[in-house]
Amino acid sequence: MEWILLFGAGVLGGILNSIAGGGSFITFPALMFVGVPPVIANATNTFAACAGYISGTYGFRQDIAHLAGSLKSMIFFSLLGGAIGAYLLLSVSEQQFLVAIPWLLLFATLLFVFGNNISLWFGKAAKSAALNPLWAVVSVTLLLIMVSAYGGFFNAGLGVIVLSYLVLAGHSDINQMNGLKLLISSCVSIIAIVVFVIDGAIDWPRGGAVMLGTLSGGYVAARVSRKVDQAYVKGFVALSSIAMTIYFFIDVYW
Repeated sequence: MEWILLFGAGVLGGILNSIAGGGSFITFPALMFVGVPPVIANATNTFAACAGYISGTYGFRQDIAHLAGSLKSMIFFSLLGGAIGAYLLLSVSEQQFLVAIPWLLLFATLLFVFGNNISLWFGKAAKSAALNPLWAVVSVTLLLIMVSAYGGFFNAGLGVIVLSYLVLAGHSDINQMNGLKLLISSCVSIIAIVVFVIDGAIDWPRGGAVMLGTLSGGYVAARVSRKVDQAYVKGFVALSSIAMTIYFFIDVYW
């Protein structure tokens, strides 16, 4: 039953990631539900989600190919931030991370629910800001490192926060932004997985079950996503994330 549960959570997470995002709100709690310790569950969830990021990046390769000049620096700073976040995760105790989980989920939930409004606000701020070109580059670079560090520490909500970063960085083409979002997420996840592997922080069998589920779910979603109203999917993810957040607040603090 444990493997069926993890595979099923992976399928649902893969479908959600492909259509609206937010699959980690399903897969991360599922790993903890079957008894995986919090830090290990988070590291394992990052491993399980990585394949979807990589395959998605390949799917958008033509949309980002002409940005080859800026991709190298984006990849480098994504790797740097992801490594910092993964190191920070492994530096906290299981109890400290357990206490932080409800707040991390709350932050990720708010990002998911208000992601479009946040992106619009960042877009207006980017247009109205009159920064020195050097300071603009430095600010955007530091923001990318911080965004990537968040993803290395806690994967849920990464896609939304990366999209907000891309708006602030001046991107506007949605297909290009989705490709860059998946590229950054891939880099963050890959380097985080390397750090987790060195520390022995991944539950490979359970992570493998979730990953197979996410790949299957992503394949299913690719075939049916055009028939599904994204508003309903986003509503389901929002309700699920709120429920998970409330559950963890009660479980940890009550």
